[in-house]
Parts: sequence; structure tokens; C-alpha cells
Amino acid sequence: MTPNADLPDPKGQVSDAYTGNWVDHRAPAWSRPYLRLSRADRPIGTWLLLIPCWWGLLLAAAHDGTFGIYDFWIALGCAIGSFLMRGAGCTWNDITDRHFDAQVERTKSRPIPSGQVSVRQAVFWMGLQALISFGILLTFNNATILLGIAALLPVAVYPFAKRFTWWPQVFLGVAFNWGALVGWTAHTGRLELPAVLLYGAGIAWTLFYDTIYAYQDTEDDALIGVKSTARLFADNSARWLMWFLIATVTLLGAAVIAALAPTQNPLSMVLALGGVWALGWHLAWQLRQLDTSDAQNCLMLFRSNRNTGLILVPFLAIAAWL
Repeated sequence: MTPNADLPDPKGQVSDAYTGNWVDHRAPAWSRPYLRLSRADRPIGTWLLLIPCWWGLLLAAAHDGTFGIYDFWIALGCAIGSFLMRGAGCTWNDITDRHFDAQVERTKSRPIPSGQVSVRQAVFWMGLQALISFGILLTFNNATILLGIAALLPVAVYPFAKRFTWWPQVFLGVAFNWGALVGWTAHTGRLELPAVLLYGAGIAWTLFYDTIYAYQDTEDDALIGVKSTARLFADNSARWLMWFLIATVTLLGAAVIAALAPTQNPLSMVLALGGVWALGWHLAWQLRQLDTSDAQNCLMLFRSNRNTGLILVPFLAIAAWL
């Protein structure tokens, strides 16, 4: 009997993929291992990479009061680039972590440790994604192109961070929020203080959500010697996460004020700060719901950060329009 192409491939599914995801159900069978390698079956990472790009772009547009046709391309180009570079970064991560992943219950089903993809095939796939993404980057201004190239350094270093520091989430934040700098610079042609403050807010936000994510693996990480903020904080997570929440909201607010104070448009600033306030409340909700001993609870809250970041987007968009 020929298998139904609409049914997931039980041998290839990754343990923490979304139920009913399009990769396992609808993608051609030959492409599934590569799409799983890019985490296309777990799109939350693409959102978390993309959202700071949109923050930077919209805040820059609100800063100078213009949002043109080219800005729509910046928004779309960032979306496509986030999907591709997140895929390339995850592929690199899985290449470097293949021996660790084979020893962790949640990750041993990933394509390389499970034997779906060889290391050589993974390297080729990583290069292809990065090359297409570079082609998109070339459509932006020169300052943005240089920033995009510079982003490769933190992406390359991040997978090794958990081997030598208890704070690998900082390295992830540095890599994942680079888009705040890119989005602002793609619109303005220069890097300025509001973008830097926005970048700092994103790093603090990453420390918040990725610490929650890391609590899923604390037992396995302890056995194999992998470090994380979740292991470092242990039962003191609530206090640390509250500080990350405060830092996120404070730096976001400072970025909005630095960007919009020169415009002398109080309505625009109040609206944007309202978005920061709403985002802060969503982080506070996560903190109230958190149970670090429940892996499913941690995964659910981690995934909810797509909504956290998107809360701010319409506020900034309207502020740019006013």
C-alpha cells in the first residue's frame, strides 16, 4: 500500500515540532529532512528573528515621519531573510551540536543525529540558504549590507557559547536581535542611538524567553555538561526573569523616547509607549503562568513570545502613520 502523502512521516518528525505542521503533512517527502533542519516545522524562531527587524523599521519610520514603497520591500525582505538566515543558523547549530543533540531526549530526533541528513548535506543546505539571503541583503543600502555581513560573527559563535559560559542566552540575544539595527539602518541609512537601545531591549527580551525555553533541558544539560541560564538560576528564575522584564520594558521605552522626542508629536510617542506597556504586561502574564518543572508549560510560554513581540508592531505602525 502506498503511504498517504498527507500524513506525517512518523520516522522523521522532530519531537518538539508543532502538531499538524505543514512540513510533516504537506511538504514533498524529499524536502522534509532539510526543512526540519531549518526548523520550518517550528516557526517561532523565524518570528523571533523577524520581529526586531520590524521594530527597527517602524520606529525609524515614526522617527522621520515617512514610510514609502521601498519600506514595504524592507519589511518583506526582512521576512524572507529571517526565514532563510534562521534556517542557515539552525543548520549550523545542528552541525556543531550533533553529538550533544544525540544525548538529549528532546533533540535526538533532529535530522542529523537521527540520520536523516549527513553533515555534508547539511553544510550544502546551510550555504544555499545563506547565499539566497545575501542576495536579498544586496538590495539594501551599503550601511545595512555591512551590518548584515557583521551579523555572521555572532551567528557563528553562538552554538559554542554553552560550552564555555553560563550565559549562552546573551550570545543568542546578540545574534537574534541584530535585525533591530538592520531594520532601522535599512530605512535611515545610518545607525543611531534609538536602534542601539532597541537592540539592547531585544537582548533582554531574549534572556527572558530563552531562559524559559532552556528549562526544558536542564536535566539532560546537566548530564552532558551543557551550560545555560536555566541551570544557573535554578529555583531563582522568577527574580532573574523579572529583572529581564524590567530591562526589556525600560530599554524599549528609552528607544521610543529617543526616536520620537525630536518629532515633537506627543500623540505618536504616547501611542508607541502604550505598545511598550502592553508588551510588558504580556511578559508579566508569562511570569505568572511559568512552571519551570513542566516542560510543556515552558514550551507553551516560549512560543507565546511571538505574540509578545507582535503586540508592539501595530502601535509603532500607527505612530509612524500619525
